[in-house]
Amino acid sequence: MTSEFLQKHKPTILYGISLAMLLFLLKWLELRFIIINHIFEIYAGAIALLFTGLGIWIAMKLTKPKVETVVIEKEVFIESKSFQFNEQQQALLGLSKRELEVLNLIAVGLSNQEIAGQLFVSLNTVKTHSSKLFEKMEVKSRTQAVEKAKRLNLIP
Repeated sequence: MTSEFLQKHKPTILYGISLAMLLFLLKWLELRFIIINHIFEIYAGAIALLFTGLGIWIAMKLTKPKVETVVIEKEVFIESKSFQFNEQQQALLGLSKRELEVLNLIAVGLSNQEIAGQLFVSLNTVKTHSSKLFEKMEVKSRTQAVEKAKRLNLIP
């Protein structure tokens, strides 16, 4: 049946195949014509794509952060619920009652002027107490003094 079908439709099949080949040839020539006429644009586009890819690759390499992990260990002192004043540390450091009062007010966050007003003393007296306090506690700032006093249980 197959050979009979081919014999009967042979001219139609040959005509279809020849039309397909002619269409393929015309499309190939058209594509070739387009490529020849626009070869500069094709090369420029290819070079642009190449350099764009190269630029992206270089940017990724150069801007990649060089991460260096640094581990910092610091003691964290947790306030206990029940504060017990450490008289032994007070005696060891040689802190007076007035210096402890100044230290407590520094811990609250008051300025020297506000401390002077609350204790009914002059600003210079507060500064003298603060400097003696820093000297006895071997610290350089108010923050360090408060942190050390909390650690030593001198203030809550």
